[in-house]
Amino acid sequence: MANIIDKVRVLLVGDSGVGKTCLTHLITHKESLSRPGWTVGCNIEVKLHEYKEGTPQQQLYFIEFFDIGGSLSHRNTRGVFYAPIHGIILVHDLTNRKSQENLREWLYEILNKEGKDVRNSSGDCSFDPEQFLGSTQLPLLVMGAKLDLLDERRQPKPLKKIGSIAEQCGAEEIWLNCRDPRSLSAGTTDAVKLSRFFDRVIEKKNQSRDSSTSFADKRKCTSTFNANTETTTKLITLLR
Repeated sequence: MANIIDKVRVLLVGDSGVGKTCLTHLITHKESLSRPGWTVGCNIEVKLHEYKEGTPQQQLYFIEFFDIGGSLSHRNTRGVFYAPIHGIILVHDLTNRKSQENLREWLYEILNKEGKDVRNSSGDCSFDPEQFLGSTQLPLLVMGAKLDLLDERRQPKPLKKIGSIAEQCGAEEIWLNCRDPRSLSAGTTDAVKLSRFFDRVIEKKNQSRDSSTSFADKRKCTSTFNANTETTTKLITLLR
């Protein structure tokens, strides 16, 4: 019987036109996308990933990428794609500072759909990054696209990585040119960061599954104990 390959789901979100579809295509096909279209709803791509490659724990996984359309007109309906998920990639346009600032709202939108309390101490809708930190939260990666256009247009530098949402949430960040297939060539720093992120996503899913199994086992043991206790009580009553 052939081995069944497990899978994890990763969301790619960000404002409309920031380059999510090009980025997804580059990651999954290792080539640039010359004429990307506008994503309506959700575009799904899949790639194979070697978890903990080169170690005894190496295992093949499917990574499902849910490229979510960024149009404001779909804001009230795209929440159907937000569960179940195992990791988040926030994408912004390096030539558009506002798209980076809006990543906070995207993260709030996702986590709020997940039923997590992510409001800040003032109770407003801007999530508190400290709420996101910790081993119980979803793995996060921030990616800045259109690095080539940033250089061509001589735009002012985007928000510094220090103090950005990546820094606040303890996430790694990648800036790249999606037009250049070499941007994520094997062995490059950015490719290693991306692979490391996928490993964290898989580990998070495995931890959640182990926790669920452990909880189910505890419930089963408790039920068995209660049943045995009830039976023993009845026997004692009969013997008296």
